[in-house]
Amino acid sequence: MSYTGDVTAGGPPAVRELDRLTVTKLSVGPMDNNAYLLRCKSTGEQVLVDAANEAPRLLDLLGDGGLAAVVTTHRHMDHWVALEEVVAKTGARALVHGDDAEGLPIEAERLADGDTVPVGDCALEVIHVRGHTPGSIALLYRDPAGTPHLFTGDSLFPGGVGNTDQDPERFGQLIDDVEQKLFDRLPDETWFYPGHGKDSTLGAERPSLPQWRARGW
Repeated sequence: MSYTGDVTAGGPPAVRELDRLTVTKLSVGPMDNNAYLLRCKSTGEQVLVDAANEAPRLLDLLGDGGLAAVVTTHRHMDHWVALEEVVAKTGARALVHGDDAEGLPIEAERLADGDTVPVGDCALEVIHVRGHTPGSIALLYRDPAGTPHLFTGDSLFPGGVGNTDQDPERFGQLIDDVEQKLFDRLPDETWFYPGHGKDSTLGAERPSLPQWRARGW
């Protein structure tokens, strides 16, 4: 079955097989958060993007492969409910952007724009995208054998950018960073995986950027 990115709360994961990396998407918790398990095919090393909720389901997803790190895309609670338990039971490193570190329930290593998070022989580039929270990040995997893959947290969704509480300054930061750091840098075929809901591509969303900017959310 081909990967569509469609998952439902309590339902089975969606699995995408890339050349060097396996991406497993799972919906967890009452806010239907997406958690993403990334596994390097050559080493078996695994990294989790957002231990959002339902620690037992996330731990079951790991199998016997262990967990090297948990990257939290931003400090909002619905993205880290399971973080403490997952880290305690796996010994994984907890990683978050420095500007959001104080919002987490445990101590975490601080990331910065341009840092690299290894997943075995693969790597994720940290892209700081301000606005939804001060330390929100996206994670970019440049597949040597295919299109780029982007994990956007709550900064970018199909249909618009993330919530900025109708704050014009925060919205300006977010729409500028999304446009300059994501859309201006990456090709249309870039597939992105948001913190809630369905996936999309930058090409599908690019024509709507002027509309998003004009409406202010």
